[in-house]
Amino acid sequence: MDARALKEGVVPGRLDADALNAGFVDLHAPLTDHEALVAADRCYFCHDAPCITACPTDIDIPLFIRQIATGTPEAAAKTILTQNIMGGMCARVCPTETLCEEACVREAAEGEPVQIGRLQRYATDTLMAQGVHPFSRAASTGKRIAVVGAGPAGLACAHRLAMHGHDVVVFDARSKAGGLNEYGIAAYKSTEDFAAREVDWLLQIGGIQIRNNMALGRDVTLSALQGEYDAVFLGMGLGGVNALTAPGAEKEGVLDAVGFIADLRQATDLSALPVGRDVVVIGGGMTAVDAAVQSKLLGALNVTIVYRRGRDRMNASVWEQDLAAAKGVRIITNASPVAVHGNGAVREIEFEFTDDELAPTGQTFRLAADQVFKAIGQTLSGEDLPNLDGRKIAVSGPGRTSVQGVWAGGDCAAGGEDLTVTAVAEGRDAAEDIHAALMRA
Repeated sequence: MDARALKEGVVPGRLDADALNAGFVDLHAPLTDHEALVAADRCYFCHDAPCITACPTDIDIPLFIRQIATGTPEAAAKTILTQNIMGGMCARVCPTETLCEEACVREAAEGEPVQIGRLQRYATDTLMAQGVHPFSRAASTGKRIAVVGAGPAGLACAHRLAMHGHDVVVFDARSKAGGLNEYGIAAYKSTEDFAAREVDWLLQIGGIQIRNNMALGRDVTLSALQGEYDAVFLGMGLGGVNALTAPGAEKEGVLDAVGFIADLRQATDLSALPVGRDVVVIGGGMTAVDAAVQSKLLGALNVTIVYRRGRDRMNASVWEQDLAAAKGVRIITNASPVAVHGNGAVREIEFEFTDDELAPTGQTFRLAADQVFKAIGQTLSGEDLPNLDGRKIAVSGPGRTSVQGVWAGGDCAAGGEDLTVTAVAEGRDAAEDIHAALMRA
């Protein structure tokens, strides 16, 4: 941190160690054995369970909850992990309030759903704590598959392929595997290095090699992978960040929210992370909320999220919006940035109110800001990729691209929601299709 940044008020150590530790504890405490039994007892075990339909990975939710209720959480974990090998992380970060729990019959009847997410965490944590990997590899097929990206889609694909007896090499641009689970999730949602521990546990299946610091286009090409491997799966996510086009966006203190969250997730000392006194976050998704809440937890005095559309159009769920408000974050909607002001470093950011169609109204306002985080979406980066659908890789069926022998899934592929659980489902389904194609060959 240079002297000018210090002068402008972006400094580390705004809070003492006790306050930082209190702020970054586990957002949802794990259930005890007794609490899990009580929570499981609320399930109606519906035969035509709407919660299953609402789950992108099609987990048999009533079955795993019944297994918890009968005192066999390890069996419950296998039910979960058969469909979602990253069920532990999904239990922590999935927006269950808008997926399985919103569809829960008890939510419709009483406004209080079964705690499906916390029960899923209870089951998977129980199994992982035993150091047990419940799956084994089939006999070797002699086939080799390259997976690009060690995030949720790539890891789910690699694990399922390994189960079928294939050998998998995963190429990842970063120094640690995990993708957004490691670098892009708020620290209070994934504590105690869970993302890395889940990767280590997943790799116990065997047959998976991870090569870090290997980026597609920089260190390896798609054509080279096609020549060396029997199939390729692209699950590298979105490496670029959308630019803020307002004049002054290049000023010091205007940063990418994704990078801020990654720095925080990898920090060993939270008191060393600089944060502004007046923080403005531009965007309306989960990343915006994560950046805003964590700024507040690091000691920022005023934190404001500004989104160009109405609250009902925010990608962040109502629950996430309420979490931000509960932490003292202000949310302003229907406003777009028009200029960043300051002499070298940002001091204010100017917005203009918009109507529901994003048309400018002519009414402007300014917010004091010594730190601005852009959370306005990410873009696909790379060259010589399969055909695109808009700004993502076009896919059909279970991840087939325009290039023979190449599949894609997760955030880099068109069509799905940008959720961890969706990425896992797409990686899993692509693996099944790859396996079928290789066995027909």
